Amino acid sequence: MQGWFKLYSTRNYLEANIIKGKLEENDIQAVILNRQDSSYLSFGDIEIYVPLHLKDIALHLLNNALLN
Repeated sequence: MQGWFKLYSTRNYLEANIIKGKLEENDIQAVILNRQDSSYLSFGDIEIYVPLHLKDIALHLLNNALLN
């Protein structure tokens, strides 16, 4: 995904949606890319991407959210 930055990776779809929601509340576009195997959910990750030019702001928001 050229022009996008992988901000976060998890195996928990709910966690990914919560983080995406927090980013969008702060006017940061976020995309979830589900790379989990459909038969075996223990294989693969769910990745969250943000536009490259918003990378620093998104990282700051993510770090603050995880600390609280």
